[in-house]
Amino acid sequence: MTDNSQTETKPTTPPDEPATPAAAAPAAMEEQLAAARKEAAANYDRFTRAVADLENFRKRTVREKDELRQFAATGVMEDVIPILDNLGLGLAAARLQPDVTSVVNGVGLVLEQFKTTLARHGLKEVNPAGQKFDPNFHECIAHQSSADVAEENVMQVVRPGYTLNGRLLRPASVIVSSGPAKETKA
Repeated sequence: MTDNSQTETKPTTPPDEPATPAAAAPAAMEEQLAAARKEAAANYDRFTRAVADLENFRKRTVREKDELRQFAATGVMEDVIPILDNLGLGLAAARLQPDVTSVVNGVGLVLEQFKTTLARHGLKEVNPAGQKFDPNFHECIAHQSSADVAEENVMQVVRPGYTLNGRLLRPASVIVSSGPAKETKA
C-alpha cells in the first residue's frame, strides 16, 4: 500500500529582506538608548542647576529682606537727627536761662518740628476730641456723665493715638460721655 498522506513542508526559500537589517535593529536601539541617556543626563544637569539657582535666589532674598529691615528707618533717622540737635541746643540754653517761658517756647518749637517730620513720613496723630467714639481708632478708658458733650462722644483725650500710612499703630485713649447725669430717686 502506498502512503498517500502528504507531509507539509515549508519552502526553504530565502526571505525577501536581507539578513543585515535584523542585525541593525539592535544597533539602532543602542543608539536610541545612548541618545536617551545623553538627554537624561542633560536634563538632570539643567535640573540641578535650576535647583541651585533657586536656592541662591532664596538666600539672596532673605539677605536683602534683612538688609531692608535693618535700614528701612534710614530716611526717618536722617530727618530726626536735626531734631535731636535742636533738643540738645535747647537743653544747653535752658541750663543758662533763668526764664522758663523761653525754654517752654523752645521745647514747643522742637515738638512741632518733630511732629512735622514724622507727618512727612506718614505718621498721623489721632486726636478725636469732641468726635463720636469709634472703637476702631479709640480706646475707651472711662465713661463720665456730661451735660455739655453728647452721649457716646469723646469728652477728653488722655493719650493721642497714631496711624502710619492709614494703619493704626496705637489707638487714642479717651474718656467717653455717657450723656447728662441721670437723676436717681431717693
